[in-house]
Amino acid sequence: MAVETTELTSADIGKILQCIPHRYPFLLIDRLVSIRGEESGIGIKNVSINEPQFQGHFPGNPVFPGVLIVEGMAQTAGVMCAAAKLAQGLTPKIIYMLTVDGARFRKPVRPGDTLEYHLTKLAYRRNVWRYRADALVDGTRVAEAEISAYLETEAQLDETAA
Repeated sequence: MAVETTELTSADIGKILQCIPHRYPFLLIDRLVSIRGEESGIGIKNVSINEPQFQGHFPGNPVFPGVLIVEGMAQTAGVMCAAAKLAQGLTPKIIYMLTVDGARFRKPVRPGDTLEYHLTKLAYRRNVWRYRADALVDGTRVAEAEISAYLETEAQLDETAA
């Protein structure tokens, strides 16, 4: 009997919450679209003035912090990695951002903008994925970086404990 696997092509907030441990106010993606397994995908973040970072960054001139853009890229990668493991019947347990290289911020992101995190896999080895990430608003690149993510499954943690 063949084992059926379901590959994720999009993820709503429920699926995101199943894949990564982040919660409000540090959940920085609203959905994923155009997912091609762990190969590529697009994370979506609707930037709203009522988010807590805008109380201090910056009063009278709200700008979405660059570090949160990078975190949104990493969370998008995390969902893609976790979904790939779930499709294999494995339960993701721990996921960490390992590296951020070549981060560049080109234009400010403001409330009302919709951030798109376009990720493309560069490499995968053992439990580490490396992605090229571009953040776009209205088709214009506002930031870019290369990031890597590490994921362990429940089965791998059980092996380590034994």
